[in-house]
Amino acid sequence: MAQSEKYDVRGMTCSACSAAVERGVSKLEGIESVSVNLMTGRMDVAYDHETLSPDDIVKAVVGAGYEASPVIDEIKMELQDEQQKEKKRYEKRLIVSLLFTVPLLIITMGHMVGMPLPSIISPMESPLGFALIQLILTLPVMYMGLPFYKVGYRTLFKGSPNMDSLIAIGTSASVLYGLFALVQIIIGTASGDVERTLLYAKDLYFESAAVILTLITVGKYLEARAKAKTSDAIKKLIELAPKTAFLKTAEGIQEIPISEVQLGDILVVKPGSKIPVDGLVVGGESSVDESMLTGESIPVPKTIDDELIGASINNNGALEMKATRIGNDTTLSQIIKLVQDAQSKKAPIAKMADKISGIFVPTVLIISALTFVVWMLMGYDFVFSLSTAIAVLVISCPCALGLATPTAIMVGTGKGAEHGVLVKGGEALEITHQIDTIVLDKTGTITEGKPAVTEIIVKEDVEKSEILSLIVSIEDQSEHPLSHAITEYGKAHQIPVKAVESFKAVTGKGLTGKIEGQSVAVGNPAIMQELAIDMAHFENQYNQLAEEGKTPLLIAVDGYVKGIIAVMDQPKATSQEAINRLHALGLEVIMLTGDNQKTARYIQKQVGIEKAYAEVFPDEKAEVIEKLQSQGKKVAMVGDGINDSPALALSDVGMAIGNGTDIAIESADIVLMKNDLRDVATAVQLSRQTIRNIKQNLFWAFFYNALGIPLAAGVLFIPFGIKLNPMFAAAAMSLSSVTVVTNALRLRGFKPKAIEKVSSVSHFETFSMREESQKTSQIGKDKALNTHETQKSDEINVNKENTIMKKEMIIEGMSCNHCKMRVEKALNGIDGVSAEVFLEDKKAVVEAPDSVKNDVLKAVVEEAGYDVVSVK
Repeated sequence: MAQSEKYDVRGMTCSACSAAVERGVSKLEGIESVSVNLMTGRMDVAYDHETLSPDDIVKAVVGAGYEASPVIDEIKMELQDEQQKEKKRYEKRLIVSLLFTVPLLIITMGHMVGMPLPSIISPMESPLGFALIQLILTLPVMYMGLPFYKVGYRTLFKGSPNMDSLIAIGTSASVLYGLFALVQIIIGTASGDVERTLLYAKDLYFESAAVILTLITVGKYLEARAKAKTSDAIKKLIELAPKTAFLKTAEGIQEIPISEVQLGDILVVKPGSKIPVDGLVVGGESSVDESMLTGESIPVPKTIDDELIGASINNNGALEMKATRIGNDTTLSQIIKLVQDAQSKKAPIAKMADKISGIFVPTVLIISALTFVVWMLMGYDFVFSLSTAIAVLVISCPCALGLATPTAIMVGTGKGAEHGVLVKGGEALEITHQIDTIVLDKTGTITEGKPAVTEIIVKEDVEKSEILSLIVSIEDQSEHPLSHAITEYGKAHQIPVKAVESFKAVTGKGLTGKIEGQSVAVGNPAIMQELAIDMAHFENQYNQLAEEGKTPLLIAVDGYVKGIIAVMDQPKATSQEAINRLHALGLEVIMLTGDNQKTARYIQKQVGIEKAYAEVFPDEKAEVIEKLQSQGKKVAMVGDGINDSPALALSDVGMAIGNGTDIAIESADIVLMKNDLRDVATAVQLSRQTIRNIKQNLFWAFFYNALGIPLAAGVLFIPFGIKLNPMFAAAAMSLSSVTVVTNALRLRGFKPKAIEKVSSVSHFETFSMREESQKTSQIGKDKALNTHETQKSDEINVNKENTIMKKEMIIEGMSCNHCKMRVEKALNGIDGVSAEVFLEDKKAVVEAPDSVKNDVLKAVVEEAGYDVVSVK
C-alpha cells in the first residue's frame, strides 16, 4: 500500500527545476505520485515502502542535480532560515552587480551623450583600453551570475532548458562576441590597423551581458524576498501558543514549560491568560474568546465538561482544566499542519516563457550552428561565418522574452497597490484571471465582524427611552462584546447611563442589578427561568429573531419582561454591491461560515449569495476548497481570520481582508488593504488585463525573433547583399525590449470598472457541515457539494415555471432603519421574493415570480404594521 511522505528539496530556482525533480523521482519503480512545490521547497511523494526506501528517493533527487532530505517533523516548530539566507545571497549578488554595471554603462554609453572619458579608456584614443575596462567590469558581474550559468547549462544538457538557459546562452553569446572583437582590436593595435581597431571597438557587447544579468538578479532578489515571507504565517501561528502552563499538584500550583504538560494533567487558567493546551473544564466557569480559531467574535461560555481549545483566551473567570490533547495533537498544531500541507500542495504557475523556451532554445542553437556551417560550406571565411552565427544568438537573446512577463507584473502589482489591492508576486496575479469560483468567509469579510443592535421591541404600555436607559446602564457594567454593542448604540443615540447597584454577571445567561430601586435583568431565557420571570408574551418574537440568526436579549424590570433587544453582526454596506460585481464578472460566489444555518441564510438573502456552507470548522473550510478544486474549478478564498488560513493557503488564490489577522494576511496571496470586498472584483479585472498584456508582450518578443533570426542568418545577403551586423542585431534586441516595456506601461492607465447592479439571486442553498459530517455515504457529500452547472440548471427550471417580475411598492409609515429592516424581512420571507427598501423614497423595489400576487405582497407589509399606498 502506498504511503505518503514529505521531503525538503534544495537548489531549485525555477519551474523547470521542480519539473526535473518530479521526472527523476517518478521514474522510480513503486512511485504512485510525486508533487514538488518550488516556493516552499517541499516534495510530496506517495510510494510503496516494500519497493522503495527514503534513501532511494533522495538519490533520485541528487541524480537530477539537487539535494533532498525527509521531513521528520511535519509541524516544524523551529523554522528553517534557508529562505532568509537565499534572500541575503541575492541581495549580495545584486549589490555587487550594480557596483560594476553602473560604471560599465557610463563608460560604454557616456561618450555617446558627450560625457568625457579619460584618454586611457576612450574608444577613439585608446580602443584597447576601452575594450579591456569593459571586460574587467563585466567579469565580476558574470561571477555573481554564476548560478544562472550552472542551472542554465545543466538544465539545457538534461533536455529541459528554462529561462536560466536562455540567460546563460544569450549573455555567453554577447561575451563570446565581445572577446572575439577584443582579439580583433589587439590584432589591429599590434599591426597598426586603425580601421579594424575602431570598427571592432564599436562591436563590444560586454555591457549587454552585464545589464541582462543585473536585471535578472533584481527579479530573483524580489522573488527571494517573497519566498522568505512564506514562513511568516507558520511562525505567527506558532507564536500564538503559550510558552508555559500552571500545573495543579498536591504541593500547590507551579508554572511549567508547555512541553512538559502531560495528558490528564490538571491545569489552572487565570483570567485574561491563554488556554495552554486542548482540554475539558473540570472546575470554575468563564467565557472564552475563541475568535483566533473560529473567527466568531462573541465569547463562548464555559462550564464543567465543556471543551477548551489551546491558545484561545480566557476572559473573566478562573478555570481548572484537564489536558486531553498536547503537542502536535492540539487544534492549533493541526491548523499549523493544515497550512503547511496546503502550501506544499500549491503548485507554482508555469511561466509561458519557460514552456516555450524548451523549444525555442534548441531551435536557436540549431539555426546558429547551421548558419555557421552553411556559410563555411559556401566558401565564406571563418570570421564572416562566426559573425553571422553569433548575430543569430545575439538577436535571440531572451531580454525581451525575460522582460515580457515580469515587467507587466511589476506594473500590474503597482497599479493594484494604488487601488488598495496588494498582490504578493506575479504568480497570484497570473492565476487570478483563471478564477471561476469565489469563496467568502462571513465574519469580518462579508459582515462587519462585530455585533450591532438591529431591533428594539418593547411592550405597548412601556416608554421605549426609559427601557433603553436601563438596558444601556446595566450593559455598561460588562465587558462582553454583546454589551459593548449595546453601549455603543447607547452612545450613538445619547441614551443616559444610570448608576447600577448589586451588579452581577451570570456566565452564559445574562446580567442582573438594581437601578434607581428597580430590579433589572437582561439576558436569555435561562436567566428568566432562574429568576422565575414569565416571558410568554415575548416568546414568539424571541423565537422569530433567533430564527433569523440574531441574538435576542430579554429585558425584565421588577419581575416582568418589558421588551427585547436583538444584536447581530450585520453585512458591510458594500458587500451586496461587491457580490453583484463578482456575479457580473461571471464568477460563482459561495459563503463559508462557522456560524449556524439560520444566520448564514439571513446573510445570504441580505447580500445575494446563492450558496452557503454553515457550521464549518477550519479543517472543513479547507475540505470544501479541495472538493471544489477536484471538480475542476479555480478557487479564490477570501477571509480574515486564523481559521481561514488553511483554506487561504490551499486555494488557488488566497485573498485576505486588510484588517484581518496577521496570519490570514501572511497565508494569502492577495491582501485587500481597504477592507472593501469590492476590491476582489478589482483584483480579478487587474489580473485579466495584466495577462492580456503579458500575451501581447510575448507576441512582440517572439515577433522580433521570428523576423530577426532569418535576417541575422543572412537570408538576404546573397540576393540583396544585406547582412545583419551583430551590432544591429543587438539594436533589434533592444528595440524588442523597448516595445515590451512600453506596452507594459499601458497598464498604468488601469482603472477598475464600476459594474452596474445586477439582478438579485432568487435561488438559495444553505448546507450544514455538521449534517454532512454525520453522513456516511459519499453520495451525500457529493450532493451537498453539487456543481455550479447543476445549480444553474435548477435556477433555470425555477425561472421557466415563474417569470420574475419587478415591482415598486409605495409604503407609508416607515420612519427609521428599524422600519426599513422590518419591511425587507417581511417581503424577503416570501419564497422567491427579493426586496430592497429605500427609506427616503418611502418605497420598496421587489423582484418576485408572477405567481406571487400583489395582494400577498401588500398583506405581509400591512401585517408588519405599515400601509401600502400602491403596487405597480
